[in-house]
Amino acid sequence: MKRKTWFTLMVSGVVSLFISVSAFAGYVFWEPLTYHNPSTWQKADGYSNGSMFNCTWRANNANFTNDGKLRLSLTSPSNNKFDCGEYRSTNTYGYGLYEVSMKPAKNTGIVSSFFTYTGPAHGTQWDEIDIEFLGKDTTKVQFNYYTNGVGNHEKIVNLGFDASQGFHTYAFDWQPGHIKWYVDGVLKHTATTNIPKTPGKIMMNIWNGTGVDGWLGSYNGVNPLHAEYDWVKYTSN
Repeated sequence: MKRKTWFTLMVSGVVSLFISVSAFAGYVFWEPLTYHNPSTWQKADGYSNGSMFNCTWRANNANFTNDGKLRLSLTSPSNNKFDCGEYRSTNTYGYGLYEVSMKPAKNTGIVSSFFTYTGPAHGTQWDEIDIEFLGKDTTKVQFNYYTNGVGNHEKIVNLGFDASQGFHTYAFDWQPGHIKWYVDGVLKHTATTNIPKTPGKIMMNIWNGTGVDGWLGSYNGVNPLHAEYDWVKYTSN
């Protein structure tokens, strides 16, 4: 019998491990966010969401740092005019575990986020699941969701650290009967009523608000501000 080399055994073991893990975990989409891949990600560009969003999405406000991280920026091209950054997947994703390693921006009147979204512009009902950091207090995180446009499920959780000072892992597990939100692997909140059902895009953005001072605080015009994202991962059921 031909003796197998150490390298052959090692490769066989790695392949077997990969197959077994994949079979257990289902489909996995992992994005290290080191460069822009237009086949899987889009940069919002040239329009505004209006209403509470006091900025225009610009592709130039979604960039990558020298150490391989996505940086979304809030900038001001002229007096009292603001540009912001948004990054979204080209594909839609359904039930499963969504994870991100990120560091939000700190300043009153702004939001840094990670969420899933679909709505009328995509030919569907408005379904959304949110992880949001209000820049006025980055020692807290806000969880929320919308089902067919119905929200008001906000839950603010004390983190025990300042999220703007370093990268941490935030996640939500979306299933037909519940959504569970996690911080660094620890369960922080569970929702069980009127759960979204429509697959959506994975999205990240930073923006400054207007007319929502009671929620975000008043934006003071400070810029540039940056939210950074190290990696994103989706694991299906």
